Amino acid sequence: MRVSRRWGGAVAAALMVAVAAAASRSSTQAPATRPNVLLIVTDDQGYGDLGLHGNPRLATPNLDRLGRQSVRFESFYVSPVCSPTRASLLTGRYNYRTGVVDTYLGRSLMHTDETTLAEMLSGAGYRTGIFGKWHLGDNVPLRAIDQGFGEALTLNGGGIGQPSDPPGGESYFDPLLRRNGEWIRAKGYVSDVLASATIEFIRGHRDRPFFAYLAFNAPHTPLQAPIDTTAKYRARNLAVSDFPHAGHPISGKFDPETTARVYGMVENIDHNVGRVLAALEDLALADRTLVIFMTDNGPQQPRYNAGMLRLKGTVNEGGIRVPFFVRLPGRFGGARTIDRIAAHIDVTPTVLDICGVSPPARVRFDGRSLMSLLADTSAAWPDRTLFFQWHRGDAPERARAFAARSQRYKLVQWQGAGANPPVPDAPPQLFDMEADPFEQRDLAAGRPEIVRALQRAYDAWFADVTAERDYSDAGVPRILIGDPRENPVRLTRQDWRGPEAGWTPTSDGHWLVEVRRGGRYTVTTRFTPVAEPATAVFELGGATLQQEVPAGATSVEFSNVALPIGEGTLSAHVTQGARRVGVLDVVLTRR
Repeated sequence: MRVSRRWGGAVAAALMVAVAAAASRSSTQAPATRPNVLLIVTDDQGYGDLGLHGNPRLATPNLDRLGRQSVRFESFYVSPVCSPTRASLLTGRYNYRTGVVDTYLGRSLMHTDETTLAEMLSGAGYRTGIFGKWHLGDNVPLRAIDQGFGEALTLNGGGIGQPSDPPGGESYFDPLLRRNGEWIRAKGYVSDVLASATIEFIRGHRDRPFFAYLAFNAPHTPLQAPIDTTAKYRARNLAVSDFPHAGHPISGKFDPETTARVYGMVENIDHNVGRVLAALEDLALADRTLVIFMTDNGPQQPRYNAGMLRLKGTVNEGGIRVPFFVRLPGRFGGARTIDRIAAHIDVTPTVLDICGVSPPARVRFDGRSLMSLLADTSAAWPDRTLFFQWHRGDAPERARAFAARSQRYKLVQWQGAGANPPVPDAPPQLFDMEADPFEQRDLAAGRPEIVRALQRAYDAWFADVTAERDYSDAGVPRILIGDPRENPVRLTRQDWRGPEAGWTPTSDGHWLVEVRRGGRYTVTTRFTPVAEPATAVFELGGATLQQEVPAGATSVEFSNVALPIGEGTLSAHVTQGARRVGVLDVVLTRR
């Protein structure tokens, strides 16, 4: 892995040069007539993690102000976890259609035949940039820069502190990030770095329409927050009694220290959102920039969540209902709320509608444009049913951990999201969301006709959205080896597959790859230190290479490895007698 250390101050000089060059090239084009787009998404920030939503202990003045200036959707939904939300957000389609079913183990790789919002906007002349979390594939051809983003400053996998990190990349402070595919060592706290890069991108493209996707990885774990903001909340001695008690009480074990760290991270996000919005004002872009703020799912840890039921990972309100603010002063008035249900699948068609960009003829959206509601809250809006489902596993399973939500009713079978579903045939619950927004009174026994109608709608939806993809190894997107866009290629536990694949010390898996250019490669595998002499093994395309490693070793290099063109299953592991353990990562460098 090559790491540049020339990222100085808050913003990379190299990124500034690239942006300036792109802006210079674009300056000869006609002036912008379409609005700019700034999409801000935070990671694991719950609905209750805003002062505007009744949190009396958390300071979010900039986000609160944005909310008051915006059209706010009070019943906006996403998936229970990260990758499925992001796949739907960027395609306007339910995540199962895109091949994304989970967050790791090769289940979060979005098929490249999907057309992203970035691709559609760039095709209409927009300059596109992503700053933060992508979580839909780390390697060619699955990266953000392969899927429509002209500029990218991203982190690998689902976040910093996970197996997708390169060695030395575990911290939110001075993090290792990928700038247009190349690793760089950033300077500063990660959210500050991402906001600064977004501001520079906006400045560099102020004379042309731009799409800036600011995808903070905070407040996702590990809970590493700036010292000053964390100390502020730690000093408040937070307790459950500090928060409102409407709806459901704070679930699980409330930990003041954990909450202080989360709030420190959220306050830092608020500060950085304020910086970005101020930059729009300073550049006289605010009136013609569409600003959208949302989060990707509910909170991970027990804390105040506006009385909603359960947390991230569930299809109850606490897991999937999130903030959604939309501001475009030059087109529609703010300071309004909308009670119609909406969801992540609506974002792409809404943005395209506002920007006057038509999607390709072959693109089929599940969502619909919200523009008529944004322009007029009294606009006619036919009822519809939205669907949400997530559970661990390689493939979707019918009736496991799902919800069907119409404007008034919600059918919920929340159990079975984990790897071993406790009650796979649990009957669903029914809630009247108008009379019971906190999901406290199950009406299923008394309203069987509504249960049957929503169940039929869910069954039809599930059959439809799962019909397009093969979720077995045969249908999973292949990581390319030897493609000129990425050399070397680093494979991590984020994207390996198999029944023993995981993130534990004893996990073992394989990668699905395609060698695009045959030839000689250097293959380096990295593993946890071996306590005694062992054998390192590399397998691909029917060939098996072995090398003895001494006690205490942490890596081995296979030199001059001939790889033939074609698809294959790559595995690498260490054996000690009958014990076999997968490696931490594999790096393949074409010679």
